[in-house]
Amino acid sequence: MDHLRSLVESMGFANVETFIASGNVIFDSKSKNATAMEQKIEKQLRQALGYEVKTFIRTIAEVTDVMGYPCFKRSDLEKPGNILYVGFMSATPAPAAEKKLASLADKVNDFHVHQREVYWLRRTSEGDSEYSGGIIEKTLATPSTFRNSTTLKKIAAKYPARVH
Repeated sequence: MDHLRSLVESMGFANVETFIASGNVIFDSKSKNATAMEQKIEKQLRQALGYEVKTFIRTIAEVTDVMGYPCFKRSDLEKPGNILYVGFMSATPAPAAEKKLASLADKVNDFHVHQREVYWLRRTSEGDSEYSGGIIEKTLATPSTFRNSTTLKKIAAKYPARVH
């Protein structure tokens, strides 16, 4: 994570911090063009690491909105053993892909797509899931990265006053 932080700092971003060991990088930028920043970061990471790293930028306000979005019933989200994951994508997937993902829902897994996020509810008390972020990404036919909602809540709580 130190190497990742230094790579992002070398691109001219300010107040760069990494958040837990999952590739989350928090930074300030004068640019408001998320797509341009994603491309800049992806290019630098590809050059430095030798392989492609898809990048998804969200402001802290967007992360807070994502966590406040009513994707499933509160009782399902609060039930012990249930885990909510959020997948971040660069673009909204095609309606046919969303429909295909919805067809994968079962007693363990439920899915909901809203704009550039996919919400995945795993009911671990109902058994093991045969799905992964990679399967969901392939089903939606768009690159994505998943984070546990607990991580996202911690990010939103730690950085509430940051201005982007």
